[in-house]
Amino acid sequence: MRDVTTAHPVQELDVQPTPLALLLLGRDADPRSERGVECPGDLPSPSDPDLVERARAAKEKLGEKVFVLGHHYQRDEVIQFADVTGDSFKLARDAAARPEAEYIVFCGVHFMAESADILTTEDQKVVLPDLAAGCSMADMATAEQVAECWDVLTEAGVAEQVVPVSYMNSSADIKAFTGRHGGTICTSSNAKRALEWAFEQGEKVLFLPDQHLGRNTAVRDMGMTLEDCVLYNPHKPNGGLTAEELRNAKMILWRGHCSVHGRFSVESVNDVRARIPGVNVLVHPECKHEVVAAADYVGSTEYIIKALEAAPAGSKWAIGTELNLVQRLANRFAAEDKEIVFLDKTVCFCSTMNRIDLPHLVWTLESLAEGTLVNRIEVDPETEKYAKLALERMLALP
Repeated sequence: MRDVTTAHPVQELDVQPTPLALLLLGRDADPRSERGVECPGDLPSPSDPDLVERARAAKEKLGEKVFVLGHHYQRDEVIQFADVTGDSFKLARDAAARPEAEYIVFCGVHFMAESADILTTEDQKVVLPDLAAGCSMADMATAEQVAECWDVLTEAGVAEQVVPVSYMNSSADIKAFTGRHGGTICTSSNAKRALEWAFEQGEKVLFLPDQHLGRNTAVRDMGMTLEDCVLYNPHKPNGGLTAEELRNAKMILWRGHCSVHGRFSVESVNDVRARIPGVNVLVHPECKHEVVAAADYVGSTEYIIKALEAAPAGSKWAIGTELNLVQRLANRFAAEDKEIVFLDKTVCFCSTMNRIDLPHLVWTLESLAEGTLVNRIEVDPETEKYAKLALERMLALP
């Protein structure tokens, strides 16, 4: 009988992981990417019963030297230590308003910490408790891809007519590109004002990186049609668009999206209406256009909070945004007999936002209290100069 074990000897392959693979595995660093890396040092055990007391003690020791920012999507265990809570831009502005704080600990994601560094003084140090807390949407538009897109617009003869508008949920590199090319930044609260300003400057808008916010604002809030919008796919030659399509378009939307808000569907809306008669459906404008069209109310995170604050007792709400916030609001308004549920039946947290947990926060605060600066987020001066210019244009909007 033939010995099959020796018939085809196995050859050892010298396979080296690519830089992207290392980033995704958390084993390499790229300061210009939202993809994070492992934190240096040993984190305390998540089962440590003294974590809350350790965080409190370290924060008290630091006193006014530290200012802790907590995004609305953070875990409750982290939010309890935040000096202020809010959306990404509100928090960055709050940090800039506290020049006496030496350390700004940003409990959010990478692009938010970058924005805080851009808007704070040179003496302040912005810290992200876990460097792997990134944003998949922000990663969908790299500086190289956007530069190539601008070349495509130039070759099509439309670049001079285009004003870039970038969502706050973008890297410092993209904000800097926007600043260099005469554009502005927007939030989900002021996207309409930003687009109105942009169309006063030019005939077309390149909207980065969230296609849904751009489309919803243009069509729902500004009266454009879906035909006025084209989708630029950075993974296709020329973005998958012809020169004629670019010339005819008013809104050139980047092919990016939020992994959380993108999961909500019209089926989710129909299902919750069937399960909860009389329910109000309230969604974030990062949701797909058809979901926004099927909802009763649409607005930013701050809008969602204010809407529920003003809602009458006994009202019913299905919310299409990140689950941590929805659960917090449900608990907050339960005493007022407001029924608040998550729009989708499947649980969905923002996985990268949830990387900021109590062990990471404790490690960060204790390190700072001992005089060791960890996980500092720094934007280089050239990038900061143009990113700040774009942010200042937004601040100057009427």
